[in-house]
Amino acid sequence: MSERGERRGWDGPERGERSGATARGPAGRAGGGGPAAGAGGGGPAAVAGGGGPVAGAGGGASAAVVGARLAALGDELRRRGVRVGTGEVAAAARALAAVDAGDRDEARLALRAVLCSRRDDGPRFDEAFAAVFGDAGATPSPEAGRAATAPGAALPRGEPVGRGRAPERGDPPAEEKVLRPAAWSDVELLRDRDAAELSERELAAAHALLRRLARRGPERRSRRLRPRRGGAPGRRPDLPGTVRASLRHGGEPVERRWRTPARMPRPLVLVIDVSGSMAPYARLLLAYAQAAATARRRVEVFLLGTRLTRVTRELRSKDVDRALERATRAAPDFGGGTRIGAGIAALNRGQGRRLGRGAIVVILSDGWDRGDPAELSAELARLRRTAHRLVWLNPLKARPGYEPLVRGMATALPHLDEFLEGHSIGSLEALAELLEGPLSR
Repeated sequence: MSERGERRGWDGPERGERSGATARGPAGRAGGGGPAAGAGGGGPAAVAGGGGPVAGAGGGASAAVVGARLAALGDELRRRGVRVGTGEVAAAARALAAVDAGDRDEARLALRAVLCSRRDDGPRFDEAFAAVFGDAGATPSPEAGRAATAPGAALPRGEPVGRGRAPERGDPPAEEKVLRPAAWSDVELLRDRDAAELSERELAAAHALLRRLARRGPERRSRRLRPRRGGAPGRRPDLPGTVRASLRHGGEPVERRWRTPARMPRPLVLVIDVSGSMAPYARLLLAYAQAAATARRRVEVFLLGTRLTRVTRELRSKDVDRALERATRAAPDFGGGTRIGAGIAALNRGQGRRLGRGAIVVILSDGWDRGDPAELSAELARLRRTAHRLVWLNPLKARPGYEPLVRGMATALPHLDEFLEGHSIGSLEALAELLEGPLSR
């Protein structure tokens, strides 16, 4: 064989070996235990088949199966009154990927931490979890329940070194776990704190919670109709839609179409007392009003002292500090006295067209009034006839043994639909629940 032939014969096997090595590249490693093999051999989806939330899907459980199970869990939670949206479901999927989804208790605690935003959501979550993933036959231990509900508790989220990556020099032994504190938020600790005790820094930290509350507001049924599939209360036949749908079936009305009244935002009016006695609470109430005016349409904000001042335009700004500063400068009587009757009279006569009929009026005041009680009673009665609901928030109502004996508060009580506390973020959360529910009807 010639020298050229020998080279050609030698080059062939080498080329073949290279091609074989190339074939055993990323794709080959995916079948032999590399990172990609987790989807079929050891990843979260496969581990989940051993008793976790996606049990029953097998070792090669797909993301679609996990998503379907989480969507079913979200439906069960919403059916039980827990506020769960698509963002929470996506966060639940990320939480399952961060823990050992094959461990039922670990997966349950991870999902509970993500999907439960309130203390009373815990029992509802346990019922929904058992309904979707089945009952494991044993109730969770009291220690686990206390750890899941304790405010600010640091739960050990240990992960043995070696799961998901190769051990490196300096790592602790494989049997030891690196304890990492669970995430917690000091905003939740501020929910029940009295607003008079909050510092400027704590109030700034609570703005995120106030923005979330401000998105919740009253709605009403509109005269406009929108298409609706399936049975729904108040539905009406949609004859044009049914005729258009029948063209697909040779003119036979096989698919019946329906229309239901649409939902529209109901006007919300916030009247905030900025007198000297309300100064400790004015910061929190103004921050909530700024968030509401920015997040929702048809929101009007007025400051009430010795006169009534409209500050809706000043509060419609993304910069919270600048908006509050502009609103404070717009009210020359900020921190002075209070004439509630004269302020409500100005609201009825000067802003009646702007507000219209059917609005929910929320007055945030302690009831200390220097005006005429007869004028206050007459103006509140007139406002009650034009408004859909009249609500009063009083920060002093949260104090033990409080009785509405102040002249202004005693005069206003017969005209109110709701009389609530207004001293903390928790009281504003109760107001948001009422605005979404009973007060909207």
